[in-house]
Amino acid sequence: MPTSIDVFAKTRDHERAELLRLAREIDALPYFRTLEGRSLPVVEMEGRARIMLGSNNYLGLTGDERVVAAAHEALDTYGTGLTGSRFLNGTIPLHLELEREIAEWMGTEDALVFTTGHQANVGTLGTILGPGDTVIADSADHASILDGCLLSRAKLRVFRHGRLDKLETQLQRASEEDGGVLVVVDGVYSMEGDVAPLAEIGALAKRYGARFMVDEAHAAGVLGARGAGTSELLGVEEIVDLRMGTFSKSLASCGGFIGGPAEVIEFLRFSSRAFMFTAAAVPAAVGAALAALRIVRSDEGRELMDRVLVNARLLSDGLRERGFKVIEGHGIDGDDPIVTPIVPVLVEDDWKAALLWKALYEAGVFVNVAVHPAVPPGGALLRTSVMATHDRETLDRALDTFAEVKRTFEAEHSPLPGPDAPPTRS
Repeated sequence: MPTSIDVFAKTRDHERAELLRLAREIDALPYFRTLEGRSLPVVEMEGRARIMLGSNNYLGLTGDERVVAAAHEALDTYGTGLTGSRFLNGTIPLHLELEREIAEWMGTEDALVFTTGHQANVGTLGTILGPGDTVIADSADHASILDGCLLSRAKLRVFRHGRLDKLETQLQRASEEDGGVLVVVDGVYSMEGDVAPLAEIGALAKRYGARFMVDEAHAAGVLGARGAGTSELLGVEEIVDLRMGTFSKSLASCGGFIGGPAEVIEFLRFSSRAFMFTAAAVPAAVGAALAALRIVRSDEGRELMDRVLVNARLLSDGLRERGFKVIEGHGIDGDDPIVTPIVPVLVEDDWKAALLWKALYEAGVFVNVAVHPAVPPGGALLRTSVMATHDRETLDRALDTFAEVKRTFEAEHSPLPGPDAPPTRS
């Protein structure tokens, strides 16, 4: 009898098993740390207060009492869960209001709300694309985009991050094949915080007859006069066919949406398996997202968006002044780089990034760590991010902590990359 291979073997023998074991031994594993209260500028985490520089709560609305009250009202009205998919018994009036207001906000004909942002990408791409089509994606796109592309069984062509010459090469190749073509990119990239040159990408897509989709997860509620994201900021809403976003960043909840032509949204309602066969989000999440969206669309929302970008510039400048290598994106048409709430600090070495995270954490500052494959080899970084509700005193304390940790760290280890370090991507 042939001996079968144990499918669990990979759980013991994978390439990172030893690194994870060592990180746990010295308590330097930066993942799955326990939050013990609300996601505020200063949080309670594992027994002590820590400055939160690792949240996507960009506008600080998860602690807003109006958003909390809306979640309570939805909970009281509809109960703890809907026990079924949107397709069957899981749609409530709040879903319909939210979809209508998202479409107005995004300037699209219609919108569809999913239970998670991941499902919004997977459910859209896995449905509108098929085996005969081609999808072209930036190498730094969200994992959920790549998952949706793979699920669709369309031909996936990936171009190097930000390289429009590589994008055009892929479009030329795709134009010689049968089937439809879709270009999909992030508006703001989640690790580096840089902004995609959407006008140039959209022009290339149009030249080769391709459709164009933008993931606005980290831009919606932050960029643009009405907070509708990168497409609005760069004035290209008319050439973007589909716009995706999430509720787990600026909208202070959990969920996702896709906005676009009414015929496409209607097709997804009746064809997207990730939408049809997933239980609807709990009512409290929908109520919170709707309340947060209404704040974003108000005059107060504009003030919050201005404030979070001011805080991002303060943090970025302060880290650079203290000798850290802050990765900046590119400007548009030669302008200064566009500021986003994501402020990435280049460390380069994966193990060094974990040790630096540990030193910051023990000193009272929480940040995120990105190592390969989330970033290219040699591109390990500390991903910091700010909220509109961070005050100057808190950010100054965080910067002082960074400076002290850097001095101590470099006395015990090799120097960290400084402001003049070369970029990690071409």
